[in-house]
This record gives sequence, C-alpha cells and structure tokens, in this order.
Amino acid sequence: MNRYAEGSCLVSFGHTRVLVTASLDEGVPPWLRGKGKGWVTAEYGMLPRATHTRGRREAAQGKQSGRTQEIQRLIGRSLRAVTDLQALGERQITLDCDVVQADGGTRTAAVTGAWVALRQATGFLLQEGVLKADPLTDSVAAVSCGIVNGAVMLDLDYEEDSGAEADANFVLTGSGAIVEVQATGEKRGFSRAEFDGLFSLAEAGIGELTRLQHACRSEVGNSAAS
Repeated sequence: MNRYAEGSCLVSFGHTRVLVTASLDEGVPPWLRGKGKGWVTAEYGMLPRATHTRGRREAAQGKQSGRTQEIQRLIGRSLRAVTDLQALGERQITLDCDVVQADGGTRTAAVTGAWVALRQATGFLLQEGVLKADPLTDSVAAVSCGIVNGAVMLDLDYEEDSGAEADANFVLTGSGAIVEVQATGEKRGFSRAEFDGLFSLAEAGIGELTRLQHACRSEVGNSAAS
C-alpha cells in the first residue's frame, strides 16, 4: 500500500478502513539505549472526515485526546506481546495507524493491520540480513463483540455499538493466548455465560483474521486484509 514504508497494510472491517505503515528507526528511546534490545510502538489518529462530520486534527488542537493515547498504547502493547525485543536489537519500529473511515472497531482493526505491517517490516529486515533471527514469536489480532438486544454479536458497527447493552474488545494471539480484554456493561451488567459467549465469538473471529493475516504476510511492502 505504501511504496516507501518497510511495511504497510490497508485493513477493512466492513466500512471501517485503517491504513497502517511500519517505519524502521536505527535507534531506540533514550531509556533503552545500551540495553541491547529494541522497541515497537504505535501512533493512532483519525483523518478529519473519517466520520459523518469533520473533526479537527489533533495536531491543530495542540494535544492528543485521552482516547487517542489509550488506543495507541493498546496497539503498542499488543504488538510487543508477540515481539522478541532482544532479537530486534537496538532498533525501533513505529506503526502509524491512520483511520481513513470509521464505522466502529477502529482500534481492533488497527491492531490487526499493524501486525501485518510489522510482519512485512521484520520480514524485509530478515531478507536484507539486518536481523539474524525472527523477532516475531506469534501473530496477534483483535475484534470487537457486544450484546445487542440480548444477542451476542461479533464485529459491531457504529450503530450496533451505540445501542449495545455491553461491548468488549478482545486481543488474542494466533495460538489463542489472551493479550488484552476490554469489556464494559454499557446499559446493564452481563453474566458469566454472556461473557463466555462473547469470548467464543471473539476466538472464532480472530481465528479467521489470523488466517487472513498469514495469507498476505509474504507480500512485503504491499498487503491488504479485509
């Protein structure tokens, strides 16, 4: 998708579209220098007309919102959970996640697409001989679930999410390990049985996303998942 980046992915969940690019820096943040390991981080943002009305660029406002900071930290944590930072060496890979169009689930789409871009970037570094060992230990993907009108649903769009009685975001590795779960009772509490239903849906959805991620992992510098 991006001819200049070490890795890139345009990921689509319904009408939600997020462009992710991976960029390599030969260096690490000051607090990591001399420790012999690297860093993977993320930045997240929404284009002004990603939603029904134009939003101001956060750069124009002079600060990031709490939501933006929360989401980019989630993306970074998710990717680091499947990265051997020692194998990366003293290098940083930054994943820029730009929401082109939003219809719910932008954070989960960003996590899923970011892994594809990161896989491309590390694959490129392996091909070039920059890295001696693969730093990625597993894949990682994310999906939203919710309870709408008493029924558990997978991958909520904006309208479904707005009316949901409860919603959750699940981040799982390709091997099924839990990285993060964010679950909230919006209009009521929910039972353990309902949570188990959400989790089962998430496992199935992430299983399909993992298959799609691996299907496009070999296309270095030009890939899309949907």
